[in-house]
Amino acid sequence: MTERVVVDPITRIEGHLRIEAQMDGNRIAQAFSSGTSVRGIEIILKGRDPRDAWAFAQRICGVCTLVHGMASIRAVEDALGYAIPPNAQLIRNLMIGAQYIHDHVMHFYHLHALDWVDVVSALDADPVATSALAQSISRHPLSSPGYFSDMQAKLKGFVESGQIGIFRNGYWGHPGYRLPPEANLMAVTHYFEALEWQREVAKLHTIFGGKNPHPNFIVGGVPSPIDLNSDSAINAEKLNRVADLIGKMQRFVEDVYLPDTLAIAGFYKDWATRGEGLGNFLTYGDFPAGGLTDPAANLVPAGVILNRDLTTIHPVDLNADDQIEEFVAHSWYAYEGGNTAGRHPYAGETALAYTGPEPPFTQLDTDGGYSWIKAPRWRGHAVEVGPLARVLMMYASGQEQTKALVDGTLAALDLPVDALYSTLGRVAARTLETKIIADAMGGWFDALMANIRAGDTATFNTTKWDPSTWPREARGVGFMEAPRGGLGHWIVIRDGKIDNYQAVVPSTWNAGPRDPVGQPGAYEAALADNHVLQDPDQPLEILRTIHSFDPCLACAVHVMDPDGGERLTLTVT
Repeated sequence: MTERVVVDPITRIEGHLRIEAQMDGNRIAQAFSSGTSVRGIEIILKGRDPRDAWAFAQRICGVCTLVHGMASIRAVEDALGYAIPPNAQLIRNLMIGAQYIHDHVMHFYHLHALDWVDVVSALDADPVATSALAQSISRHPLSSPGYFSDMQAKLKGFVESGQIGIFRNGYWGHPGYRLPPEANLMAVTHYFEALEWQREVAKLHTIFGGKNPHPNFIVGGVPSPIDLNSDSAINAEKLNRVADLIGKMQRFVEDVYLPDTLAIAGFYKDWATRGEGLGNFLTYGDFPAGGLTDPAANLVPAGVILNRDLTTIHPVDLNADDQIEEFVAHSWYAYEGGNTAGRHPYAGETALAYTGPEPPFTQLDTDGGYSWIKAPRWRGHAVEVGPLARVLMMYASGQEQTKALVDGTLAALDLPVDALYSTLGRVAARTLETKIIADAMGGWFDALMANIRAGDTATFNTTKWDPSTWPREARGVGFMEAPRGGLGHWIVIRDGKIDNYQAVVPSTWNAGPRDPVGQPGAYEAALADNHVLQDPDQPLEILRTIHSFDPCLACAVHVMDPDGGERLTLTVT
Protein backbone atom coordinates (compact mmCIF):
# COMPACT_ATOMS: atom_id res chain seq x y z
CA MET A 1 0.00 0.00 0.00
CA THR A 2 1.13 3.53 -0.71
CA GLU A 3 -0.64 6.85 -0.34
CA ARG A 4 -4.26 7.92 -0.26
CA VAL A 5 -5.71 10.08 -2.99
CA VAL A 6 -8.24 12.48 -1.45
CA VAL A 7 -11.01 14.21 -3.39
CA ASP A 8 -12.79 16.69 -1.13
CA PRO A 9 -15.23 18.01 -1.98
CA ILE A 10 -16.53 15.93 -4.86
CA THR A 11 -17.96 18.59 -7.15
CA ARG A 12 -20.96 18.54 -9.47
CA ILE A 13 -23.14 16.96 -6.81
CA GLU A 14 -25.59 18.19 -4.18
CA GLY A 15 -24.03 18.27 -0.70
CA HIS A 16 -20.57 17.54 0.67
CA LEU A 17 -18.80 14.26 -0.09
CA ARG A 18 -15.21 13.28 0.62
CA ILE A 19 -13.62 10.27 -1.06
CA GLU A 20 -10.32 8.79 0.09
CA ALA A 21 -8.79 6.16 -2.17
CA GLN A 22 -6.08 3.95 -0.71
CA MET A 23 -3.69 3.33 -3.57
CA ASP A 24 -1.59 0.33 -4.52
CA GLY A 25 0.62 1.99 -7.07
CA ASN A 26 -1.82 3.61 -9.49
CA ARG A 27 -4.61 1.15 -8.68
CA ILE A 28 -7.29 1.83 -6.08
CA ALA A 29 -7.03 -0.94 -3.50
CA GLN A 30 -9.88 0.27 -1.30
CA ALA A 31 -11.92 3.43 -0.90
CA PHE A 32 -13.73 5.29 1.86
CA SER A 33 -16.78 7.51 1.48
CA SER A 34 -17.49 10.28 3.97
CA GLY A 35 -20.43 12.65 4.20
CA THR A 36 -18.90 15.69 5.83
CA SER A 37 -22.00 17.52 7.09
CA VAL A 38 -24.70 16.39 9.51
CA ARG A 39 -28.31 15.40 8.80
CA GLY A 40 -30.63 15.83 11.74
CA ILE A 41 -33.98 16.86 10.34
CA GLU A 42 -35.61 13.91 12.13
CA ILE A 43 -34.95 15.80 15.36
CA ILE A 44 -36.83 18.81 14.02
CA LEU A 45 -39.89 16.73 13.13
CA LYS A 46 -40.39 15.16 16.54
CA GLY A 47 -43.49 16.51 18.29
CA ARG A 48 -45.05 18.03 15.17
CA ASP A 49 -48.39 17.33 13.51
CA PRO A 50 -47.75 14.45 11.07
CA ARG A 51 -49.86 16.18 8.42
CA ASP A 52 -47.23 18.94 8.34
CA ALA A 53 -44.22 16.62 8.17
CA TRP A 54 -43.96 16.66 4.38
CA ALA A 55 -43.26 20.40 4.29
CA PHE A 56 -40.23 19.96 6.57
CA ALA A 57 -39.05 16.63 5.16
CA GLN A 58 -39.21 17.93 1.61
CA ARG A 59 -36.47 20.41 2.52
CA ILE A 60 -34.03 17.59 3.20
CA CYS A 61 -32.89 18.25 -0.35
CA GLY A 62 -33.09 21.15 -2.78
CA VAL A 63 -32.43 19.04 -5.87
CA CYS A 64 -34.84 16.14 -5.42
CA THR A 65 -37.65 18.70 -4.94
CA LEU A 66 -40.73 16.54 -4.41
CA VAL A 67 -39.51 13.08 -3.42
CA HIS A 68 -39.16 13.59 0.34
CA GLY A 69 -42.54 15.27 0.49
CA MET A 70 -44.04 12.32 -1.37
CA ALA A 71 -42.43 9.73 0.91
CA SER A 72 -43.56 11.70 3.96
CA ILE A 73 -47.24 11.90 3.02
CA ARG A 74 -47.18 8.23 2.06
CA ALA A 75 -45.77 7.41 5.51
CA VAL A 76 -48.63 9.21 7.25
CA GLU A 77 -51.18 7.62 4.93
CA ASP A 78 -49.74 4.18 5.63
CA ALA A 79 -49.79 4.75 9.39
CA LEU A 80 -53.43 5.87 9.35
CA GLY A 81 -54.69 3.43 6.71
CA TYR A 82 -55.54 6.39 4.52
CA ALA A 83 -56.70 5.52 0.97
CA ILE A 84 -56.36 8.12 -1.77
CA PRO A 85 -58.42 8.54 -4.98
CA PRO A 86 -57.11 7.00 -8.22
CA ASN A 87 -56.76 10.46 -9.77
CA ALA A 88 -54.46 11.51 -6.92
CA GLN A 89 -52.28 8.46 -7.53
CA LEU A 90 -52.10 9.23 -11.26
CA ILE A 91 -51.21 12.88 -10.64
CA ARG A 92 -48.53 11.77 -8.19
CA ASN A 93 -47.18 9.38 -10.85
CA LEU A 94 -47.01 12.23 -13.35
CA MET A 95 -45.22 14.50 -10.88
CA ILE A 96 -42.72 11.82 -9.87
CA GLY A 97 -42.18 10.88 -13.52
CA ALA A 98 -41.50 14.51 -14.42
CA GLN A 99 -39.00 14.64 -11.56
CA TYR A 100 -37.18 11.60 -12.97
CA ILE A 101 -36.96 12.92 -16.51
CA HIS A 102 -35.92 16.41 -15.45
CA ASP A 103 -33.42 15.05 -12.92
CA HIS A 104 -31.82 12.41 -15.16
CA VAL A 105 -31.40 14.71 -18.16
CA MET A 106 -29.95 17.48 -16.00
CA HIS A 107 -27.59 15.04 -14.30
CA PHE A 108 -26.35 13.60 -17.57
CA TYR A 109 -25.69 16.84 -19.43
CA HIS A 110 -24.80 19.28 -16.68
CA LEU A 111 -23.08 17.07 -14.10
CA HIS A 112 -21.93 13.68 -15.40
CA ALA A 113 -21.35 14.10 -19.15
CA LEU A 114 -18.46 16.45 -18.35
CA ASP A 115 -16.57 13.38 -17.09
CA TRP A 116 -16.68 11.97 -20.63
CA VAL A 117 -16.89 15.11 -22.81
CA ASP A 118 -13.86 17.40 -23.24
CA VAL A 119 -15.50 20.81 -23.50
CA VAL A 120 -12.39 22.64 -24.74
CA SER A 121 -11.86 20.05 -27.49
CA ALA A 122 -15.22 21.09 -28.97
CA LEU A 123 -13.58 24.32 -30.13
CA ASP A 124 -11.58 22.28 -32.67
CA ALA A 125 -14.62 20.56 -34.17
CA ASP A 126 -15.79 20.93 -37.76
CA PRO A 127 -19.46 22.02 -37.58
CA VAL A 128 -20.20 20.33 -40.93
CA ALA A 129 -18.85 17.00 -39.66
CA THR A 130 -20.67 17.52 -36.36
CA SER A 131 -23.93 17.98 -38.26
CA ALA A 132 -23.34 14.80 -40.22
CA LEU A 133 -22.64 12.89 -37.00
CA ALA A 134 -25.76 14.24 -35.28
CA GLN A 135 -28.00 13.45 -38.25
CA SER A 136 -26.59 9.93 -38.48
CA ILE A 137 -27.76 9.02 -34.97
CA SER A 138 -30.90 11.09 -34.43
CA ARG A 139 -33.86 12.84 -36.07
CA HIS A 140 -33.42 15.85 -33.78
CA PRO A 141 -34.30 18.91 -35.90
CA LEU A 142 -31.59 21.17 -34.45
CA SER A 143 -28.62 19.64 -36.24
CA SER A 144 -27.61 21.86 -39.17
CA PRO A 145 -23.99 22.94 -39.76
CA GLY A 146 -24.96 26.56 -39.13
CA TYR A 147 -26.57 25.66 -35.81
CA PHE A 148 -23.48 23.85 -34.57
CA SER A 149 -21.28 26.70 -35.85
CA ASP A 150 -23.33 29.19 -33.82
CA MET A 151 -23.10 27.03 -30.70
CA GLN A 152 -19.34 26.64 -31.17
CA ALA A 153 -19.02 30.44 -31.36
CA LYS A 154 -21.08 30.74 -28.17
CA LEU A 155 -18.77 28.31 -26.39
CA LYS A 156 -15.70 30.14 -27.72
CA GLY A 157 -17.05 33.37 -26.29
CA PHE A 158 -17.39 31.75 -22.86
CA VAL A 159 -13.86 30.35 -22.97
CA GLU A 160 -12.23 33.56 -24.20
CA SER A 161 -14.02 35.65 -21.59
CA GLY A 162 -12.90 33.33 -18.81
CA GLN A 163 -16.52 33.08 -17.66
CA ILE A 164 -17.02 29.39 -18.30
CA GLY A 165 -18.84 28.65 -15.04
CA ILE A 166 -19.18 24.93 -14.40
CA PHE A 167 -16.61 24.24 -17.12
CA ARG A 168 -13.90 26.10 -15.17
CA ASN A 169 -12.39 23.31 -13.06
CA GLY A 170 -12.63 20.41 -15.49
CA TYR A 171 -9.68 18.18 -16.28
CA TRP A 172 -9.74 19.29 -19.93
CA GLY A 173 -7.02 17.63 -21.97
CA HIS A 174 -6.83 14.64 -19.60
CA PRO A 175 -5.70 11.50 -21.53
CA GLY A 176 -8.84 9.73 -20.34
CA TYR A 177 -11.01 11.79 -22.72
CA ARG A 178 -11.56 9.93 -26.01
CA LEU A 179 -14.38 11.59 -27.92
CA PRO A 180 -13.46 13.25 -31.23
CA PRO A 181 -13.97 17.03 -31.31
CA GLU A 182 -17.21 16.67 -33.30
CA ALA A 183 -18.78 14.41 -30.68
CA ASN A 184 -17.67 16.84 -27.99
CA LEU A 185 -19.28 19.76 -29.84
CA MET A 186 -22.52 17.81 -30.28
CA ALA A 187 -22.65 16.97 -26.56
CA VAL A 188 -21.82 20.52 -25.44
CA THR A 189 -24.51 21.88 -27.77
CA HIS A 190 -27.04 19.56 -26.17
CA TYR A 191 -25.78 20.75 -22.78
CA PHE A 192 -26.97 24.25 -23.71
CA GLU A 193 -30.24 22.91 -25.16
CA ALA A 194 -30.97 20.99 -21.97
CA LEU A 195 -30.70 24.22 -19.98
CA GLU A 196 -33.55 25.69 -22.00
CA TRP A 197 -35.56 22.45 -22.03
CA GLN A 198 -35.47 21.90 -18.28
CA ARG A 199 -37.04 25.29 -17.57
CA GLU A 200 -40.10 24.23 -19.56
CA VAL A 201 -40.62 20.69 -18.27
CA ALA A 202 -40.39 21.85 -14.64
CA LYS A 203 -43.69 23.62 -15.25
CA LEU A 204 -45.59 20.34 -14.86
CA HIS A 205 -44.90 20.57 -11.13
CA THR A 206 -46.21 24.11 -11.02
CA ILE A 207 -49.46 23.06 -12.71
CA PHE A 208 -50.23 20.27 -10.23
CA GLY A 209 -48.27 21.51 -7.21
CA GLY A 210 -48.24 25.28 -7.48
CA LYS A 211 -44.46 25.73 -7.67
CA ASN A 212 -41.07 24.16 -8.29
CA PRO A 213 -38.89 23.28 -6.49
CA HIS A 214 -40.81 21.88 -3.54
CA PRO A 215 -44.35 21.69 -4.94
CA ASN A 216 -47.27 21.45 -2.54
CA PHE A 217 -48.71 18.15 -1.31
CA ILE A 218 -51.40 17.06 1.10
CA VAL A 219 -52.03 13.92 3.12
CA GLY A 220 -55.01 12.16 1.56
CA GLY A 221 -54.42 13.07 -2.08
CA VAL A 222 -53.14 16.05 -4.04
CA PRO A 223 -54.00 19.77 -3.74
CA SER A 224 -55.11 19.81 -7.38
CA PRO A 225 -58.91 20.10 -7.68
CA ILE A 226 -60.19 19.26 -11.16
CA ASP A 227 -62.84 21.50 -12.72
CA LEU A 228 -62.66 21.91 -16.47
CA ASN A 229 -64.62 25.16 -16.33
CA SER A 230 -62.73 26.87 -13.50
CA ASP A 231 -59.82 29.29 -13.91
CA SER A 232 -58.37 28.36 -10.51
CA ALA A 233 -58.57 24.55 -10.77
CA ILE A 234 -57.02 21.97 -13.10
CA ASN A 235 -58.98 22.88 -16.21
CA ALA A 236 -58.90 21.91 -19.87
CA GLU A 237 -56.23 24.50 -20.70
CA LYS A 238 -53.89 23.23 -17.97
CA LEU A 239 -54.44 19.61 -18.97
CA ASN A 240 -53.57 20.47 -22.56
CA ARG A 241 -50.41 22.14 -21.25
CA VAL A 242 -49.52 18.96 -19.34
CA ALA A 243 -49.96 16.91 -22.51
CA ASP A 244 -47.65 19.33 -24.36
CA LEU A 245 -45.00 19.11 -21.63
CA ILE A 246 -45.09 15.31 -21.67
CA GLY A 247 -44.52 15.45 -25.43
CA LYS A 248 -41.52 17.76 -24.95
CA MET A 249 -40.04 15.33 -22.43
CA GLN A 250 -40.57 12.31 -24.68
CA ARG A 251 -39.07 13.98 -27.76
CA PHE A 252 -35.93 15.21 -25.98
CA VAL A 253 -35.32 11.81 -24.38
CA GLU A 254 -35.91 9.97 -27.65
CA ASP A 255 -34.09 12.34 -30.01
CA VAL A 256 -31.25 13.70 -27.85
CA TYR A 257 -30.58 11.93 -24.55
CA LEU A 258 -30.81 8.32 -25.75
CA PRO A 259 -28.73 8.80 -28.95
CA ASP A 260 -26.09 10.84 -27.10
CA THR A 261 -25.69 8.15 -24.44
CA LEU A 262 -25.15 5.45 -27.07
CA ALA A 263 -22.75 7.63 -29.05
CA ILE A 264 -20.63 8.50 -26.02
CA ALA A 265 -20.71 4.97 -24.59
CA GLY A 266 -19.24 3.58 -27.80
CA PHE A 267 -15.95 5.32 -27.03
CA TYR A 268 -15.76 4.08 -23.44
CA LYS A 269 -16.70 0.41 -23.59
CA ASP A 270 -13.84 -0.54 -21.26
CA TRP A 271 -15.86 1.18 -18.52
CA ALA A 272 -18.24 -1.76 -18.78
CA THR A 273 -15.65 -3.79 -16.87
CA ARG A 274 -15.15 -1.59 -13.80
CA GLY A 275 -17.14 0.17 -11.13
CA GLU A 276 -19.56 -2.56 -10.02
CA GLY A 277 -18.58 -3.45 -6.49
CA LEU A 278 -21.42 -5.07 -4.58
CA GLY A 279 -23.48 -7.03 -7.09
CA ASN A 280 -26.51 -6.67 -4.76
CA PHE A 281 -29.46 -4.45 -5.71
CA LEU A 282 -32.57 -3.22 -3.87
CA THR A 283 -35.81 -1.59 -5.05
CA TYR A 284 -38.87 -0.57 -3.04
CA GLY A 285 -41.11 -0.39 -6.10
CA ASP A 286 -43.19 2.52 -7.40
CA PHE A 287 -45.53 3.95 -10.05
CA PRO A 288 -48.84 2.14 -9.46
CA ALA A 289 -50.57 1.52 -12.78
CA GLY A 290 -53.94 3.14 -13.41
CA GLY A 291 -54.08 4.76 -9.99
CA LEU A 292 -54.18 1.39 -8.21
CA THR A 293 -52.43 0.69 -4.90
CA ASP A 294 -51.65 -2.99 -5.59
CA PRO A 295 -47.83 -3.43 -5.51
CA ALA A 296 -48.18 -6.06 -8.24
CA ALA A 297 -49.34 -3.26 -10.55
CA ASN A 298 -46.21 -1.15 -10.04
CA LEU A 299 -44.13 -0.21 -13.07
CA VAL A 300 -41.02 -0.73 -10.92
CA PRO A 301 -41.28 -3.98 -8.92
CA ALA A 302 -39.99 -4.26 -5.37
CA GLY A 303 -37.30 -6.75 -4.43
CA VAL A 304 -33.67 -7.61 -3.85
CA ILE A 305 -31.20 -9.20 -6.26
CA LEU A 306 -28.19 -10.81 -4.62
CA ASN A 307 -24.89 -11.76 -6.26
CA ARG A 308 -26.10 -10.80 -9.77
CA ASP A 309 -28.63 -13.63 -9.72
CA LEU A 310 -31.43 -12.35 -11.96
CA THR A 311 -33.36 -15.61 -11.62
CA THR A 312 -34.29 -14.90 -7.98
CA ILE A 313 -36.00 -11.77 -6.66
CA HIS A 314 -36.14 -11.72 -2.86
CA PRO A 315 -39.21 -10.01 -1.35
CA VAL A 316 -38.80 -6.82 0.70
CA ASP A 317 -40.76 -6.13 3.89
CA LEU A 318 -40.15 -2.58 5.08
CA ASN A 319 -41.88 -3.24 8.40
CA ALA A 320 -39.99 -6.42 9.35
CA ASP A 321 -37.48 -5.95 12.16
CA ASP A 322 -34.95 -8.32 10.59
CA GLN A 323 -34.71 -6.84 7.09
CA ILE A 324 -33.70 -3.18 6.94
CA GLU A 325 -31.35 -1.98 9.68
CA GLU A 326 -29.02 0.99 10.00
CA PHE A 327 -25.57 0.65 11.56
CA VAL A 328 -23.37 3.39 13.00
CA ALA A 329 -20.13 1.57 13.88
CA HIS A 330 -18.24 3.75 11.39
CA SER A 331 -20.49 6.81 11.55
CA TRP A 332 -20.40 9.92 13.71
CA TYR A 333 -23.65 8.92 15.42
CA ALA A 334 -24.32 6.95 18.59
CA TYR A 335 -27.00 4.45 19.59
CA GLU A 336 -28.06 4.10 23.17
CA GLY A 337 -26.66 0.80 24.41
CA GLY A 338 -23.81 0.53 21.87
CA ASN A 339 -22.99 0.95 18.22
CA THR A 340 -22.45 -2.61 17.04
CA ALA A 341 -26.09 -3.66 16.63
CA GLY A 342 -28.29 -2.32 13.87
CA ARG A 343 -31.58 -0.49 14.33
CA HIS A 344 -34.75 -0.80 12.29
CA PRO A 345 -35.87 2.73 11.32
CA TYR A 346 -38.93 2.56 13.60
CA ALA A 347 -36.46 2.33 16.48
CA GLY A 348 -33.84 4.56 14.88
CA GLU A 349 -31.94 7.31 16.65
CA THR A 350 -30.29 10.48 15.35
CA ALA A 351 -27.83 11.20 18.14
CA LEU A 352 -24.67 13.05 17.12
CA ALA A 353 -21.35 11.69 18.38
CA TYR A 354 -18.48 13.22 16.41
CA THR A 355 -15.20 11.54 17.34
CA GLY A 356 -13.04 12.56 14.40
CA PRO A 357 -10.19 15.05 14.19
CA GLU A 358 -10.77 18.78 14.11
CA PRO A 359 -11.38 19.85 10.49
CA PRO A 360 -9.55 20.45 8.32
CA PHE A 361 -7.80 17.11 8.59
CA THR A 362 -5.40 15.17 6.39
CA GLN A 363 -6.95 11.73 6.49
CA LEU A 364 -10.06 9.96 7.76
CA ASP A 365 -9.77 7.65 10.75
CA THR A 366 -11.32 4.69 8.99
CA ASP A 367 -10.83 2.38 11.97
CA GLY A 368 -13.42 4.44 13.84
CA GLY A 369 -16.21 6.74 12.72
CA TYR A 370 -15.57 8.58 9.48
CA SER A 371 -18.91 9.78 8.09
CA TRP A 372 -22.12 11.62 8.93
CA ILE A 373 -23.93 8.90 6.97
CA LYS A 374 -25.22 5.69 8.53
CA ALA A 375 -24.74 2.25 6.98
CA PRO A 376 -28.09 0.63 6.07
CA ARG A 377 -28.22 -3.09 5.30
CA TRP A 378 -30.87 -5.51 4.03
CA ARG A 379 -30.67 -8.79 5.99
CA GLY A 380 -27.04 -7.91 6.60
CA HIS A 381 -26.24 -7.30 2.92
CA ALA A 382 -24.85 -4.07 1.54
CA VAL A 383 -26.90 -3.21 -1.55
CA GLU A 384 -26.98 -0.65 -4.34
CA VAL A 385 -30.10 1.38 -5.11
CA GLY A 386 -30.91 3.57 -8.09
CA PRO A 387 -31.44 3.34 -11.84
CA LEU A 388 -29.31 0.22 -12.32
CA ALA A 389 -31.17 -1.58 -9.53
CA ARG A 390 -34.53 -0.62 -11.05
CA VAL A 391 -33.63 -1.61 -14.60
CA LEU A 392 -32.25 -4.93 -13.40
CA MET A 393 -35.44 -5.53 -11.39
CA MET A 394 -37.66 -4.73 -14.37
CA TYR A 395 -35.43 -6.85 -16.62
CA ALA A 396 -35.45 -9.80 -14.20
CA SER A 397 -39.24 -9.47 -13.88
CA GLY A 398 -39.62 -9.95 -17.62
CA GLN A 399 -40.97 -6.52 -18.53
CA GLU A 400 -41.04 -6.51 -22.33
CA GLN A 401 -40.04 -2.88 -22.96
CA THR A 402 -37.17 -3.06 -20.49
CA LYS A 403 -35.86 -6.30 -21.97
CA ALA A 404 -36.08 -4.89 -25.50
CA LEU A 405 -34.28 -1.66 -24.55
CA VAL A 406 -31.56 -3.40 -22.53
CA ASP A 407 -30.93 -6.13 -25.09
CA GLY A 408 -30.98 -3.61 -27.95
CA THR A 409 -28.52 -1.32 -26.20
CA LEU A 410 -26.13 -4.14 -25.39
CA ALA A 411 -26.33 -5.38 -28.99
CA ALA A 412 -25.67 -1.88 -30.37
CA LEU A 413 -22.56 -1.60 -28.19
CA ASP A 414 -21.57 -5.24 -28.72
CA LEU A 415 -21.44 -5.85 -24.97
CA PRO A 416 -22.58 -8.82 -22.85
CA VAL A 417 -25.23 -8.69 -20.12
CA ASP A 418 -22.45 -8.57 -17.53
CA ALA A 419 -21.63 -5.09 -18.82
CA LEU A 420 -24.65 -3.83 -16.89
CA TYR A 421 -22.74 -4.37 -13.64
CA SER A 422 -20.40 -1.43 -14.10
CA THR A 423 -19.96 2.31 -14.20
CA LEU A 424 -21.04 2.36 -17.85
CA GLY A 425 -23.98 0.07 -17.09
CA ARG A 426 -25.16 2.49 -14.42
CA VAL A 427 -25.04 5.39 -16.90
CA ALA A 428 -26.91 3.41 -19.55
CA ALA A 429 -29.54 2.22 -17.06
CA ARG A 430 -30.35 5.81 -16.08
CA THR A 431 -30.94 6.70 -19.73
CA LEU A 432 -33.05 3.63 -20.45
CA GLU A 433 -35.30 4.09 -17.43
CA THR A 434 -35.84 7.72 -18.48
CA LYS A 435 -37.18 6.43 -21.78
CA ILE A 436 -39.38 3.88 -19.97
CA ILE A 437 -40.85 6.47 -17.61
CA ALA A 438 -41.34 9.08 -20.34
CA ASP A 439 -43.38 6.55 -22.29
CA ALA A 440 -45.33 5.54 -19.18
CA MET A 441 -46.29 9.15 -18.51
CA GLY A 442 -48.42 9.14 -21.62
CA GLY A 443 -50.39 6.18 -20.26
CA TRP A 444 -50.89 7.78 -16.85
CA PHE A 445 -52.13 10.98 -18.46
CA ASP A 446 -54.52 9.04 -20.69
CA ALA A 447 -55.89 7.20 -17.63
CA LEU A 448 -56.40 10.52 -15.82
CA MET A 449 -58.25 11.96 -18.80
CA ALA A 450 -60.42 8.84 -19.08
CA ASN A 451 -61.46 9.22 -15.43
CA ILE A 452 -62.31 12.89 -15.93
CA ARG A 453 -64.40 12.14 -19.03
CA ALA A 454 -66.25 9.48 -17.02
CA GLY A 455 -67.14 12.10 -14.40
CA ASP A 456 -64.54 11.12 -11.76
CA THR A 457 -62.74 14.29 -10.68
CA ALA A 458 -61.92 13.37 -7.05
CA THR A 459 -58.34 14.16 -6.01
CA PHE A 460 -58.59 14.18 -2.21
CA ASN A 461 -60.00 11.94 0.53
CA THR A 462 -61.16 13.73 3.70
CA THR A 463 -62.23 10.67 5.74
CA LYS A 464 -59.29 10.69 8.17
CA TRP A 465 -58.37 14.36 8.25
CA ASP A 466 -59.72 14.70 11.82
CA PRO A 467 -57.03 13.63 14.37
CA SER A 468 -59.76 12.60 16.84
CA THR A 469 -60.41 9.60 14.59
CA TRP A 470 -56.78 8.41 14.71
CA PRO A 471 -55.56 5.60 16.96
CA ARG A 472 -53.55 6.62 20.03
CA GLU A 473 -50.45 5.09 18.45
CA ALA A 474 -49.73 4.30 14.83
CA ARG A 475 -46.71 3.70 12.69
CA GLY A 476 -46.16 3.52 8.96
CA VAL A 477 -43.62 3.70 6.18
CA GLY A 478 -43.78 5.87 3.11
CA PHE A 479 -41.61 4.62 0.31
CA MET A 480 -40.94 5.44 -3.30
CA GLU A 481 -38.34 5.10 -5.98
CA ALA A 482 -36.65 8.49 -6.05
CA PRO A 483 -34.47 9.19 -9.11
CA ARG A 484 -31.38 8.18 -7.12
CA GLY A 485 -32.94 5.03 -5.62
CA GLY A 486 -35.18 3.57 -2.96
CA LEU A 487 -36.35 6.20 -0.47
CA GLY A 488 -38.12 5.34 2.78
CA HIS A 489 -39.58 7.52 5.55
CA TRP A 490 -40.64 5.70 8.74
CA ILE A 491 -42.97 7.46 11.17
CA VAL A 492 -44.28 6.69 14.66
CA ILE A 493 -47.34 8.74 15.69
CA ARG A 494 -48.39 8.93 19.33
CA ASP A 495 -51.31 11.02 20.64
CA GLY A 496 -51.62 12.82 17.33
CA LYS A 497 -47.96 13.94 17.21
CA ILE A 498 -44.76 12.58 15.66
CA ASP A 499 -42.94 10.47 18.24
CA ASN A 500 -40.16 9.24 15.95
CA TYR A 501 -39.23 9.90 12.34
CA GLN A 502 -36.42 8.33 10.34
CA ALA A 503 -35.50 8.71 6.66
CA VAL A 504 -33.26 6.21 4.91
CA VAL A 505 -32.43 7.86 1.62
CA PRO A 506 -30.75 6.61 -1.58
CA SER A 507 -27.41 8.22 -0.75
CA THR A 508 -27.51 6.56 2.68
CA TRP A 509 -27.62 3.18 0.93
CA ASN A 510 -25.01 4.05 -1.68
CA ALA A 511 -22.68 6.50 0.06
CA GLY A 512 -22.68 4.93 3.51
CA PRO A 513 -19.51 3.76 5.27
CA ARG A 514 -18.50 0.28 6.32
CA ASP A 515 -20.64 -1.68 8.78
CA PRO A 516 -19.45 -3.49 11.94
CA VAL A 517 -18.24 -6.51 9.95
CA GLY A 518 -16.31 -4.37 7.47
CA GLN A 519 -18.64 -4.53 4.47
CA PRO A 520 -18.13 -1.40 2.32
CA GLY A 521 -20.93 0.72 0.97
CA ALA A 522 -21.75 0.88 -2.73
CA TYR A 523 -19.48 3.85 -3.55
CA GLU A 524 -16.61 2.29 -1.65
CA ALA A 525 -16.99 -1.10 -3.31
CA ALA A 526 -17.41 0.36 -6.80
CA LEU A 527 -14.18 2.38 -6.58
CA ALA A 528 -12.27 -0.72 -5.51
CA ASP A 529 -13.41 -2.51 -8.67
CA ASN A 530 -10.69 -2.22 -11.34
CA HIS A 531 -9.80 1.47 -11.15
CA VAL A 532 -6.36 2.65 -12.28
CA LEU A 533 -5.65 6.39 -12.09
CA GLN A 534 -3.78 7.72 -15.11
CA ASP A 535 -2.98 10.91 -13.19
CA PRO A 536 -3.50 10.88 -9.39
CA ASP A 537 -3.46 14.70 -9.42
CA GLN A 538 -6.48 14.64 -11.76
CA PRO A 539 -8.50 11.63 -10.55
CA LEU A 540 -11.02 11.66 -13.41
CA GLU A 541 -11.66 7.95 -12.90
CA ILE A 542 -12.95 8.51 -9.37
CA LEU A 543 -15.34 11.20 -10.59
CA ARG A 544 -16.70 8.97 -13.36
CA THR A 545 -17.74 6.19 -11.04
CA ILE A 546 -18.98 8.37 -8.19
CA HIS A 547 -21.00 10.55 -10.57
CA SER A 548 -22.50 7.43 -12.17
CA PHE A 549 -24.53 7.09 -8.94
CA ASP A 550 -25.67 10.75 -9.18
CA PRO A 551 -24.77 11.55 -5.54
CA CYS A 552 -27.10 13.75 -3.55
CA LEU A 553 -25.42 14.09 -0.19
CA ALA A 554 -27.74 16.78 1.12
CA CYS A 555 -30.33 14.00 1.46
CA ALA A 556 -27.97 11.96 3.59
CA VAL A 557 -26.42 14.79 5.60
CA HIS A 558 -28.36 17.87 6.76
CA VAL A 559 -29.05 19.79 9.97
CA MET A 560 -30.48 22.96 11.49
CA ASP A 561 -31.94 23.77 14.87
CA PRO A 562 -35.67 24.50 15.39
CA ASP A 563 -35.01 28.21 14.86
CA GLY A 564 -33.25 27.62 11.55
CA GLY A 565 -29.70 28.06 12.85
CA GLU A 566 -26.71 25.86 12.21
CA ARG A 567 -26.05 22.99 14.60
CA LEU A 568 -22.50 22.39 13.39
CA THR A 569 -20.03 24.14 11.15
CA LEU A 570 -17.36 22.16 9.31
CA THR A 571 -14.65 23.90 7.31
CA VAL A 572 -13.12 22.08 4.36
CA THR A 573 -9.96 23.34 2.72
